[in-house]
Amino acid sequence: MSYLVLARRWRPRQFADVIGKDHVVRAMQNALGADQVHHAYLFAGTRGVGKTTLARILAKALNCLEGVSPEPCGKCSACVAVDEGRFVDLIEVDAASRTGVDDTRELLDNVQYTPTSGRYKVYLVDEVHMLSRQSFNALLKTLEEPPPHVKFLFATTDPQKLPVTVLSRCLQFNLKRLPAALIEARLATICDTEGFQAEPAALVRLARAANGSVRDALSLLDQALAYGNNAVSDADVAAMLGSLGRDRVLELLHPVAAGDAAELLARIQALDEDVPDYEGVLDELATALQRLAVLQLAGSDALPDEDSLEAMQALAGQLEPEQVQLYYQIAITGRRDLALAPEPRLGFEMALLRMLAFQLDAPGDAADKPRQATAQRSTRRAAPKQAAAASAPTPTRSAGAGQDPEDWPAFVAALSVTGAARQLAEHTALESATPDELRLRVEPQNDHLVTDKLVSRLCESVRERLGSDMAVRVTVAIAPGRTLAGDHAKAEAAEDARARTAIEQDPEVRQIVDMFQGEVVPESVKRTPDGP
Repeated sequence: MSYLVLARRWRPRQFADVIGKDHVVRAMQNALGADQVHHAYLFAGTRGVGKTTLARILAKALNCLEGVSPEPCGKCSACVAVDEGRFVDLIEVDAASRTGVDDTRELLDNVQYTPTSGRYKVYLVDEVHMLSRQSFNALLKTLEEPPPHVKFLFATTDPQKLPVTVLSRCLQFNLKRLPAALIEARLATICDTEGFQAEPAALVRLARAANGSVRDALSLLDQALAYGNNAVSDADVAAMLGSLGRDRVLELLHPVAAGDAAELLARIQALDEDVPDYEGVLDELATALQRLAVLQLAGSDALPDEDSLEAMQALAGQLEPEQVQLYYQIAITGRRDLALAPEPRLGFEMALLRMLAFQLDAPGDAADKPRQATAQRSTRRAAPKQAAAASAPTPTRSAGAGQDPEDWPAFVAALSVTGAARQLAEHTALESATPDELRLRVEPQNDHLVTDKLVSRLCESVRERLGSDMAVRVTVAIAPGRTLAGDHAKAEAAEDARARTAIEQDPEVRQIVDMFQGEVVPESVKRTPDGP
């Protein structure tokens, strides 16, 4: 017996088997139950989302020997004949190959005759938008006043190409792409039923590659089974699709986080030897960065299904949340521009080098983080922060500075903690300090930073400086004391005020104001990297 592909073997036979189309199924079942079935339906949607499948189930429900009901029995001769493609009163037409008006007229000549064996004569026209204008004109009269024994079911991937006169005579259902989670669950069910060994990560990768199409997902699963000899592993699927595993994607981000251009180029060279799909790699990179952002801002509990959680936590501590957001934007923009690059490898490499060029300097830490960018650009980028640091009462990280917790902002500036834990540290104020214990407070508006993980990292950094026996307590409450973030904000506000004063006292500006009887809008004065 010839092999039947999974897409055909697992095609839904009843409405109960359809997934992700509840709004369509409910409407059709209600119409069938009330015996109020419209004479023309239009199913619109991209490939593989179930347009013809729903049409065939509706045809079965209309002609089931058990009677018209919200669910066909699936066992009578009419239902079996529809499933096997031999029901004479279900006339399926491929409009892509029968576009002419003569084909349409030949089809309509038989509309007047009653069904041969069923209750209704059902015309299923696939890709109906391919019909010519003359064909639509020939169809209109019959479509508006069809015989009572005829139903029209149209399917299309491009409903905008249908004439408005046709659309107005049909009940239209838009079938959207299915979420990857639903497709993944469907693939898992099929593998369990068929007895295939499949890694969950591999099914996730297949579901994402299907791009919302169940049929594409099943075709890819068939291909993966052939590739892996009836076993589906994540490594095999990644190789088959030309994509990367999460660990290899994170390996590309480590030199970016470290500012190591030579190591980054070496890893790209090693990657190029596998001849990957660079669009897919950028997609994987953007996905990893999105999950890094979730990890930094919502914690590990928000990623219960992440297999590379430990590696992602390590990377999350090396990158600022702002950097992750910037890198994500660079990744998706780089994917869009990949077609414009001289070759995909060069476009991919340029996207990652762009991430490296746009490093962010942490406040008070610019001198401690060597960058690969030129000294002039680094100095220009750090200018606002240096000006703010000069105005703030916060000491720089020099020998002997930042050792006394009583000067808490200076103490925080000297801590080695990075990433989201540094954000937490900068928003803490000192409540009390004894030789054995530090009590810190965080304003309620920053309570999202007070997670077990970030507090633990902050405590470890404090103990490194003050001693391993020091107890550190962090509570959320109104914090009247100074914070490093507050000092920086005051310094920036003072700099803004000085800039506004300089603008208002400028002789040329005052002359213009006097001449036109105008005024300087304070909010319009903005500081630039080179000054006000």
